[in-house]
Order: sequence, then structure tokens, then C-alpha cells
Amino acid sequence: MPTAVVAVVGGVLTLAGVALLVLPGPGMLLVAAGLAVLASRFAWAKRPLGYARNRAEAGMRQVARRRASALFALACAAALLLVGALGLAGVEAPGLTRLTAVLMAGSGAFLVGTVLYARAAGNRRPV
Repeated sequence: MPTAVVAVVGGVLTLAGVALLVLPGPGMLLVAAGLAVLASRFAWAKRPLGYARNRAEAGMRQVARRRASALFALACAAALLLVGALGLAGVEAPGLTRLTAVLMAGSGAFLVGTVLYARAAGNRRPV
């Protein structure tokens, strides 16, 4: 893959993850994914990737251990999916465009998948 494509994809994933740090969604996971893409071509991205990976794994362990964390994350995901679906259905609200509706619904779906994966992985016992 060309370096420019890696830079754009990694940058978009990282910026989306940073936005989701303050919004409901799997922010650290997207930051880690973006930095992993960037680290494939840029040596400077390897150091922050280690930090982001550790933070993402800690968040996944918390969701796996604490039922309340998982339920809160799923409630946020449901809210994202609902607002995204309403936006796609044509309901008008300030700042709600087709693009933001798709991003919200996509973030909600990704968050559901992340929670389900963390809970399933947390329930497996090492052999």
C-alpha cells in the first residue's frame, strides 16, 4: 500500500478515535488501530501505539469484568444507533446530517461488537 494511503487511513482512524474519547464509543480501540496502521510505515508511531494498545486492552478488561461498564457501553451504543437511524429516516435535528447519522450508527454498531467481544473474551478461561 502506498505511504500516502497508509498516512490517510491511519490518520482518519486515529482522529476518529480521539473524537470518540469524549463521545460514546470505542475511542482507544480506534486510536490503537490508527496508530497500528501508521506504525506499518512510520517509526514514530510505534511508541504511542504501545501506550494506546495498553489503554485499549485495559478498557476491554474493564468491560469484561464489570457488568455495569458493559451495560453503560451498550446503552450508549443503543443511543448512537437510535439517533443514527432517526437521522437516516429523515428526522431533522440540529447538526444531524446523513454523514453524522451514518457515523453515529457505525460507531454504535462498532461499540456493540467491541463490548460483545470483550465480554466473550473475558469469559474464556486460560487453559
